This record gives sequence, structure tokens and C-alpha cells, in this order.
Amino acid sequence: MTADARHLRVFLAICEAGSITDAAAELRMSQPTVSRILQALESHLGVRLVDRSTHHLHLTDAGERYRPRAAAAVRALEATLDPNALGSRALVIGYSWAAFGPRSGELLERWRSLHPDAPMSLRRVPERDAGLGSADVDAAVVRDLDPGRRVSRTWIAREPRVAAVAARGPLAAREQLTLDDLAAHPLVQNTRYGTTTRELWDSVDPPARIVEVASTDDWLFAISAGDGVGVTTSATGAMHNLDGVVYRPLVDAPAVTVELAWNEPAAHPLTTALAHFLADAGL
Repeated sequence: MTADARHLRVFLAICEAGSITDAAAELRMSQPTVSRILQALESHLGVRLVDRSTHHLHLTDAGERYRPRAAAAVRALEATLDPNALGSRALVIGYSWAAFGPRSGELLERWRSLHPDAPMSLRRVPERDAGLGSADVDAAVVRDLDPGRRVSRTWIAREPRVAAVAARGPLAAREQLTLDDLAAHPLVQNTRYGTTTRELWDSVDPPARIVEVASTDDWLFAISAGDGVGVTTSATGAMHNLDGVVYRPLVDAPAVTVELAWNEPAAHPLTTALAHFLADAGL
């Protein structure tokens, strides 16, 4: 048996839906048909992609590694077969919360002047990998992405970390802060796509309590209300201003690596050119 695009689309639908039943409904196929197509793909690859042994379906390690490859292949195929894209198309770049920081507009304009038929289009994807696991983006701006993630990547910049504190709180009066200064306060943590965990405090005692949120807006609101303090990169302060929150340099925290990452095969022919452009431009 030879796998084709249908097998990949079914696998990706299962990933997105979280169950074979919901994927079948989305694809307008019967559940047994979806199961057979998945089994055929797994047989072709010689690995189990989906663990069906629990009540809640989840991807195996092999499935997690294969998902971005499948997404990139489907996107590349769709672009190849699109009669409206024979010339060129926009290059869709995913990001979680800050894109290229305060230089986002400038970089978009400069790229468009070089490639007017293939401008960059930024798309916010509130996930840790900024959409690399889906077919919705050609590449993604990522911050401190897992070094073990099997993707192509180009270094763009190192962003300094800053502390986000309530404007009416005592820490706001300080010109700069340390991790130890924050340890006595609850840590507001974006558990969905943030870059900060308690492990950041490896040489000092970490905050005793975590306030979990799932979006940048909720993170800002919690800090503004005095529920805790936050740690982020300098780009956040430039892109997300809220009355009641101030940012202070965090002098002893390591900087965050910003990269452009994409799956192979690249879904857009100008992906490598964009990587060189961003590496030269920096942030």
C-alpha cells in the first residue's frame, strides 16, 4: 500500500479534533473508514502514530514528530495544485504573542518591498510552537522552542527578559529587578504558550505559588490586579501595554532565543530567503 495526501489529511484531522469520532464528523466520513485510513498510514510508516489505549486519544512520540511533517507536506501539495498561486502567494508566519516585537511593521514593509508578490502575512496562533504543528502557517516566529524539536530553524535574536509588575505595587518603584526580588510574590504564568516556568529560578528559591492563565490578556489583567508578577521578554512590553502594568529589566535572568522555524519540506519557496532576511535584519 502507498500512502497519499488523503491519509495525511485524515491523520491531521484526528490531531485537530482529538478523537476519531470527531474527525470523522469533520471529514464527513464514517468512523470505521477514518480508523482504516489511519491504520493504513501507520502500517505504511511502520510506527504507531496514535495511542488508542486510553479513553482520551493522544499522539505517540512518533505521532508528535510526524504531525508537523504531514502538515507541511499537505500545505506544499495544496500550494502546488492551486491554480491561483502559479506566480506567488503570501508567506504566512505564525507567532504566539509578540511576532517581531516593535519592528514587526518595519520588517513587513521591508520584505514587501523586496518581494511584492509574496508579502509576509502574520497570523497569531496561541500555541507554544506558534502553529508549526498545523498546516496553517509556512513558518513561525518562536521563542525558546524545544531544541529537540525536529524543525529547520534560523537564529534571529536574543531578547532580554523583563519583569512585569503592578504599577501600584512596591516593585514598580525599582529601576531594575532580580529573580530573587520576584520570589516572594506569586508568579503569573501563561501555561499555554509562555516562556517562563519555575525552573527559571535555578539558583534561588522560586515563587511559592503559581497563578495559571492561558492568554496574554489574562496574564496582563492578573498582574494589573496585583495577583502576582510576570516574567516575559522585552518584546512583550513593546507590543502589549496595559494601564496598571509596568516592565522592569530583570538583570540576572537569561535572555530568550528568538528563531524562525519551519518544517521540511518547506511549504513556501521563499522560506529560506525569509530566514536569511530576518537573520541579517535582527531584532
